[in-house]
Amino acid sequence: MNTAEPLVLAVDQGTSATKAILVDRRGDIVAGASAPVALATPAPGWVEQSAEEIWDSCRRVVAACLDGQDPSRVATIGLSTQRESLLLWDRATGAPLSPLLGWLDKRTAGDPALLRAEPDAELIRKVSGLPLDPMFSAPKAAWLLDRHDPDRRRSRAGELCLGTVDSWLLFKLSGAHLIEVGNATRTQLLDVRRCVWDERLTRIFDVPHEVLPHVVPSQGPFPGTRGLAPLPDGVPVTAVLGDSHAALFAHAGWQRGTVKATYGTGSSVMAVIPAATRVSSGLCLTVAWQTGGCPTWAVEGNIRSTGATVNWLAGLLGRPPSELAELAADSSEGVTIVPAFGGLGAPWWDENAVGLISGITLGTEAGQIARAALESIAFQVEDVVAAVERETGPVARLLADGGASSNPVLMQLQADTSGRVVERALARDLSALGAAHLAGLTRGIWDQTALDQLNRPCAISTPVDDEATRTRRLASWHTAVRRARLQASTEQDRPAPAAPVVSPPTGAGTTTTAEPAPSAAPCRTPEPSATGGTP
Repeated sequence: MNTAEPLVLAVDQGTSATKAILVDRRGDIVAGASAPVALATPAPGWVEQSAEEIWDSCRRVVAACLDGQDPSRVATIGLSTQRESLLLWDRATGAPLSPLLGWLDKRTAGDPALLRAEPDAELIRKVSGLPLDPMFSAPKAAWLLDRHDPDRRRSRAGELCLGTVDSWLLFKLSGAHLIEVGNATRTQLLDVRRCVWDERLTRIFDVPHEVLPHVVPSQGPFPGTRGLAPLPDGVPVTAVLGDSHAALFAHAGWQRGTVKATYGTGSSVMAVIPAATRVSSGLCLTVAWQTGGCPTWAVEGNIRSTGATVNWLAGLLGRPPSELAELAADSSEGVTIVPAFGGLGAPWWDENAVGLISGITLGTEAGQIARAALESIAFQVEDVVAAVERETGPVARLLADGGASSNPVLMQLQADTSGRVVERALARDLSALGAAHLAGLTRGIWDQTALDQLNRPCAISTPVDDEATRTRRLASWHTAVRRARLQASTEQDRPAPAAPVVSPPTGAGTTTTAEPAPSAAPCRTPEPSATGGTP
């Protein structure tokens, strides 16, 4: 029997890369590996990935991460995965019948399935907690089934499997068709309060229940692994989380007064709430995680383009993205970029908004445009943080993570734009770390006290702009957003959509009346629990 200190292995399957880390009892990352994952764009608005490449990348990063390590020391595994992306495969053979339709994919924007759902948009939001939008999985499910099982015969016979990335990986690891509850709430087919597939939603999108995975809590139980060399078969998976949820967990986001912003290709701004209340139209209601038998709910705003904006402009200027901050001038000199490449996400949810650059003159140089690109990230994040604050109360700490958060220029911009102290996590791979923390808690590597006391080092950015400067900059940004939305409405000969009120962080906003479901009322933001998972 191996008496060496146990290790936790976590795999984070993201949009552009798959990562693996090994974490010891002190919470330190002792080894890590990463492998890129390709994106394909075969048509405008289409974003696809290979499911088999994703699985192969997981196997490769695990092998690389364990190179030089003793695999028998791995006591448990946690998974963090990209959300909303969807795949259809054959249950008997395990062969994918489609590419993975990425969360960025917009092919369903004009699809009949989404158009049929529009009269039920308010019901969909009320039950699922999500606005009707191509980003979520339900329209993708209808699109895939319409093309591969139009009469739904094979789906109802249980011959096909629909699943998100966590479902696919669990199927490859164990042969079981499962989905973690937090990922399931992002499909738009789940009742977010009762945490079960909802017949009204599945009927609207014509998705038979037999094709859907079984919903399980974030701590499982999940079957043991297989085929993940050099690990021996049977190592338990004791945590599965969506990537943004996992980052919130790594931040100890169950603590009140905190809001987490993840800076990736897009961005997720998320905060735990005490109950499953009805939230304002600019935000989503989701399950952050389910531990100890009761869900922990969160409000979230999803921003479509943050890091993607930097990559786009870097390509346009012929420079590496890493150089954009160095190129950025001290001021944008009135230049504003609204990166509505595929419409705008939270808090606007306007898929018809168009991208634009405004305020340019003959004297505008690349440095001002680079600055405007970085500012667009900070502006979008602050719009969502302000909306979250109106739902949750004062935000004491803005916690930052993700690749772009390592840019000190951006973090200072965020502090100045928000008028808040920004705490950037210094630990790398925070989504993987959050999955490791929950897996270790479930397995008994840590108890709740030890988890609370883990070292979470951060770099702090303090605002230096005065309130008048901050207010003026935000007003200019919101003027540009209105132009982006007005131009889209004018082109389509429809009335301009009204912009939601975006108050200063200290101001009181208007919220909707709380409507917790009766079955959800007894549950109130529990701390993570070590119970409920595989011992």
